[in-house]
Amino acid sequence: MVKPIVLAIGAIPAIVALLIAIPLITKADIPFSAANPNDRIEIEYTKHQLKKISFGVTEREGAQKTEILLIKNNGEIKYTVTKEGYPQPDIKSELNEEQIRKLTALIKETGFIEIPSESFPVKEDVIDYQKSNVKITLNGQIKQIHWPEQNATEKFIPPIITMVESQLDQIINQISE
Repeated sequence: MVKPIVLAIGAIPAIVALLIAIPLITKADIPFSAANPNDRIEIEYTKHQLKKISFGVTEREGAQKTEILLIKNNGEIKYTVTKEGYPQPDIKSELNEEQIRKLTALIKETGFIEIPSESFPVKEDVIDYQKSNVKITLNGQIKQIHWPEQNATEKFIPPIITMVESQLDQIINQISE
């Protein structure tokens, strides 16, 4: 027969685990502390599809396609595409307040503004690759980061950058369909 004191001592870790697990399971996607209505954010996201062109002795990089996504604090979006030097008609749209708060929370929670601006050199043997740039202005602080796609560089691109990139690519996909 098991003594009641042994059961009580054994139940304590289970109760503590429940107290930790319940808030994690039931929490909202965006914590209220992450984004507040006073936050001011503007995002400029640029993607270049680049190709190296060789002229014998010299080489030059040319943009096959350039995409620019501008997101203003009020949710206004402007999406511009240039294909092989010819600009396409701009697409204008809007993000709702929840989407703006989600982006703001992602930037604030991950510490994106604090990422050091390091360079990601492109490998010599890469001919076609995508190079991205994001400029974020959050409450007066400006952060600009340039990076190529992961298979075009030997350096590791931090997951925070790829997370922000995927969120912005989702927005592009939504408005360009």
